[in-house]
Amino acid sequence: MSSASFDAERAVRMGREALQVEARALAELAPRLGEAFARAVQAMLGCRGRVAVMGMGKSGHVGRKIAATLASTGTPALFVHPAEAAHGDLGMVTPSDVVLALSNSGESDELNAILPVLRRLGVPVLAMTGRAESSLASHADIVLDSAVAEEACPLQLAPTASTTAQMALGDALAVALLDARGFKAEDFARSHPGGALGRKLLTHVRDLMRSGEALPRVAAGTPFTEVMREMSAKALGMAVVVDAQDRVQGIFTDGDLRRLVEQGRDLRALTAAEVAHPRPRTVGPEALAVDAADLMEAARITVVLVVDAGQRLLGAVSINDLMRAKVI
Repeated sequence: MSSASFDAERAVRMGREALQVEARALAELAPRLGEAFARAVQAMLGCRGRVAVMGMGKSGHVGRKIAATLASTGTPALFVHPAEAAHGDLGMVTPSDVVLALSNSGESDELNAILPVLRRLGVPVLAMTGRAESSLASHADIVLDSAVAEEACPLQLAPTASTTAQMALGDALAVALLDARGFKAEDFARSHPGGALGRKLLTHVRDLMRSGEALPRVAAGTPFTEVMREMSAKALGMAVVVDAQDRVQGIFTDGDLRRLVEQGRDLRALTAAEVAHPRPRTVGPEALAVDAADLMEAARITVVLVVDAGQRLLGAVSINDLMRAKVI
């Protein structure tokens, strides 16, 4: 068909029909979850090894995604290609593992060829199939019904609704498992340290704060000109007023400077204690960086001080520090 004869309305209609078929497949799948699903979750929950997910063709592609989802939500899992398993990769599977085998027809030659070996190893086999009477189902300890009434493909050839059902059923297993494990956002972050969630939940203030000589700090009696010199040298847009024990007494910021200029004050005659704001916002070093970001946003400030339990100055973190670390 040439582009000149392309029927845009028909294309949209076909797309909508495909989505409707797949939506119906999922709607019909949900009520069928029952005792077998609970047993499958229990078997995976009690697994002392890993969940080895297997599947050929499109089911294999879905299986890879299911294995990845399980692994990232607290259930150790890997994908084992059935054809490669018959030529050595079956050594990846141990008696401590559980196998989740996917096949819509349940008659995948490569998959069925290794099922007797898995049985001899004593490995529990969970089958996800659209045919309860298939060879795969007959070899399985637990059968998860992923049957669909029709494929979204108008020729009823390309796996479409059936693979969507498999994908959704895999997600359902992962969700039920993470809930049973008490898996939390912090646990998810540990498996995703390079992602945005990992940075938010794993980065602490202590990891980002500026400390030591990088901190602009002055004594209460420091003349205003020296305060400005310290602020300029450390380029944090503020100076911290501390006592002899390094306890925080106040903070002077660029914003405070602008307000003093607007008031027409004789700045040269002032000391650090006279210009400083006495109650600066502070956090502890163990606070999450994202919590420091929330504090800055709520208080409309760009720097927050880091102190210990005795209010001694440990460091400071700025909004620029958080942005560089991609916390915000």
